[in-house]
Amino acid sequence: MAGDAADRVELTEQEQQILLDLARRTIEQYVSDGSVPELPSGDPVLEQPRAVFVTLHKHGQLRGCIGTLEAREPLAAAVRSSAISAATQDPRFPPVRPDEVDDLEIEISVLSPLKKVNSPDEIIVGEHGVMVCRGMRRGVFLPQVAPEQGWDRDTMLTCLCAHKAGLSPDAWRPPDCDLYVFTCQVFSEGEH
Repeated sequence: MAGDAADRVELTEQEQQILLDLARRTIEQYVSDGSVPELPSGDPVLEQPRAVFVTLHKHGQLRGCIGTLEAREPLAAAVRSSAISAATQDPRFPPVRPDEVDDLEIEISVLSPLKKVNSPDEIIVGEHGVMVCRGMRRGVFLPQVAPEQGWDRDTMLTCLCAHKAGLSPDAWRPPDCDLYVFTCQVFSEGEH
């Protein structure tokens, strides 16, 4: 189950701050001149491959959110890549302008590996992020989405299918598609 202690990510306060600073510097540099900062070195935790999402808020409203569900690069590099993508490639928003950067609040979600579940009953709202898959279609919600929206499990899965995966709203009901869960360590500038 995704709640297994071995799958949990626990970064120290210092590691969280290093990653938040890296994400902010990356966005500042990239949107102003296309450059990127050097990656931090010396901390083996930041060099381990991890899946990451970077979420941007502006005045409390979503401004961008992009990441990966699979660990493809070291954690620090994944934060840098996802920060650039969240700021410039989220198709729901225009690219972040240099004059907006100071108004952004950055949130980072470091994901555990995906675990397939056999039943929607195994999903714990607020603890699990969820991915729904059928064929080439898939949709993902991070663990914090359902509580932020005030959704129960059924509402979350219905919205995930209909609005993120492009499936029928009840496609999550067995046996129509596969469900995967993951946990996250979520931290943001507002906490530091």
